[in-house]
Amino acid sequence: MEQSRALAGFSALAHESRLKIVRMLVVAGAGGMSAGDIAAALDASSPSRVSFHLKELEHAGLISGRREGKSVIYSACWTDLADLVAFLMHDCCQGHCRCCDQAIELFSKCTGMPTGPENNV
Repeated sequence: MEQSRALAGFSALAHESRLKIVRMLVVAGAGGMSAGDIAAALDASSPSRVSFHLKELEHAGLISGRREGKSVIYSACWTDLADLVAFLMHDCCQGHCRCCDQAIELFSKCTGMPTGPENNV
């Protein structure tokens, strides 16, 4: 990841509401959340303010929106979030940390979909 993209991502996350939105979308997984549900979860934030925050996060590449009927559903951009974490951790222990390398590799494979036998019900 280039430093300019990392700066855009960290800048977008450097606001309480935007950080909350990204965390909500990570919890929501690949299914995402509608803009209305996001606004409701942010407690009394005006729809125009929420829309502004969503556009800032989308512009930074951390979330994406898709239209479903009259709603816009937003989801976390897993690859870009993984790249942002990797940018921070890349040179851990002078670039020789197997634990961080493994964590970065695993996180880069995340799709926002549950995995494992407990989710095959």
